Amino acid sequence: MVEVVAITSTVFYGPLPSSTVLGSGQALAMGRRGDADVVLSHAPEAERTLVDSGYFVRRRLVMHNEFLVVGPAADPAGVRGLSDAVAAFRRIAGAHAAFVSRGDQSGTHQREQQLWKLAAGSAPRDGWYVESGQGMGATLQLADEKRAYTLTDRATYLAWRDKLQLVPMVEGDSLLYNVYHVLELNPKNAARVNLAGGRALAEFFVAAETQALIAGFGKARFGQSLFVPDAGKPDRW
Repeated sequence: MVEVVAITSTVFYGPLPSSTVLGSGQALAMGRRGDADVVLSHAPEAERTLVDSGYFVRRRLVMHNEFLVVGPAADPAGVRGLSDAVAAFRRIAGAHAAFVSRGDQSGTHQREQQLWKLAAGSAPRDGWYVESGQGMGATLQLADEKRAYTLTDRATYLAWRDKLQLVPMVEGDSLLYNVYHVLELNPKNAARVNLAGGRALAEFFVAAETQALIAGFGKARFGQSLFVPDAGKPDRW
C-alpha cells in the first residue's frame, strides 16, 4: 500500500487511503523530500522544474477543469462577462476592488500570481489585496464576507456555491485552464519511496476505468462533470 499520497485539491470528496490533502506547492515539496510516494498536482511550471531537476521520473496528464474569477454581484471593478483574465485583473487593480488570495503557494495561488505578473508586473501590496493563507473553501468564504473577488477552480466553487453570494465573473480564457498531472518520484533521491505502490496509483489515475469515473464525477450533484479526463492526450503543459 502507498504510505503517503499528496493530493492537491479538496474536490476529492471521498477519503483516500493514506492520503494527505495539500496545496500543490506543499505536495510537490513533500515529493521532493521523499515524504510522498506519488503526487497529484496542478502547478505545471513548478512540476516541470522538478522533473527537469530529477526529483520526479514520470509526469502524466490526468485531467483538467478551469479556474474562474468570482466576485460580488455588484461587480465594483466591472469585470463580469470578460473572457480575458489579465484584463480583468487590471480592472480589479485599477478599481482597488477587494481581492482575496490564497497566499499558500498552491496551484491556484501560483496561477493567480502568474495573472498578476501579466496584468501588473507583480501581485498587489495594497490594503485591498488580502492573503487568506488557507485552502480554497476558506478563501471563498473570506472573499464572500469581504465582498471581494478571488480566483477559484470551478469544482470547489460549485461545491460551495449554495453557501456563497459570490458569482462567476470571468471564464473561458486559455490562461484559466487548470490541468492536473500525476508525478512519480525518483527513488535515487528518496530512499523511503514505495516505488511499486506509487507507480500503481499513478497507473490507476490514468487507467480507462478511472478516466471514465472522472468523466462522470459531479454530474449527479452539480448537473455537470467537474473534470475532463485527459490521460493519453497530447500534453502541452
